[in-house]
Order: sequence, then C-alpha cells, then structure tokens
Amino acid sequence: MRSRSSQPNRVQQVPLVDGEATLELGRKLGRSLPPNSIILLLGDLGAGKTTLVQGLAEGLGIDEPILSPTFALISEYPEGKIPLYHLDLYRLQPGETAELYPEIYWEGVEVDPGITAIEWAQRLPDKPPAYLEVRLDYTPNGQRLATLTGVGMELDFGV
Repeated sequence: MRSRSSQPNRVQQVPLVDGEATLELGRKLGRSLPPNSIILLLGDLGAGKTTLVQGLAEGLGIDEPILSPTFALISEYPEGKIPLYHLDLYRLQPGETAELYPEIYWEGVEVDPGITAIEWAQRLPDKPPAYLEVRLDYTPNGQRLATLTGVGMELDFGV
C-alpha cells in the first residue's frame, strides 16, 4: 500500500466463502502492508473482524493467540516482522474512544511503527489521514464479502 492522497479511493471486493478465506485475506494483508498501516474494520457482530486480525497476525509471523480485546480494548503484539496493534472499540461510545488516544498508533511517535487494526472503527472520533477500510458483510446467500477501500492509500497487494 502506498500513500497517494491525490488519488481517488479504490475499492476492491473479495468474496469470503468461509472462515479460512477470511484468515487468508488477513494473511495476505499481513505479508504485504508496510509499517504504519492502519486498518479500520467494520461489520456486524460475528462478521469476521477478529478472524481477519488473526490472519493478519499469522501473515506478520506472530505466534501468540489473537483474541478480541473487547475488555482490554488494546492488545499489542511486538514479536512479528513488524508490531501489530489491535484495538476493539465495541464497548465504547465515540467520545470515550478519544480517551484512548488512538492517534498515537498512526502518528508513530510513542510506539514502534507497525500495523494497527481497529475493530468497530465507526466509533473513532477522528479517522487517520490514510487507512485501509475493510467492511465485512453477509451476502444474501449467507457468505461473507469483504469490501476493501484504500482511503489516501493505493491498494496494490493483489487480493
């Protein structure tokens, strides 16, 4: 993914026939995204957001089990090829998310450059200047569909 703020957003849709396909999409992202990438994850409960982050961790070479940080809010995994920061905003209201100072993850000042995956990202008060939005939805036939939108970024990882 390259920064290219003058480019229009590019959208790519990826059908996800099962949980393994969701993991594989995450693995591809983990192998291809550069440090300081932000992934904003959107979708209903059970849509596969945490599963995608588990694949992302695998793609980064992280062996530690990835669980939804719903109660911890933020989990940090520094042992991969680059760190993974996993935020879950499910329990928070938009005003409460500001108290977490999520911008430290995309400003890269207080943490090592890594990939930040934010579940329930619609609860962020402010979005980063560039990010990959991954929306996970159910199709009428019961399968899942991932819609990837590069905002201020160019999608070039071949999924």
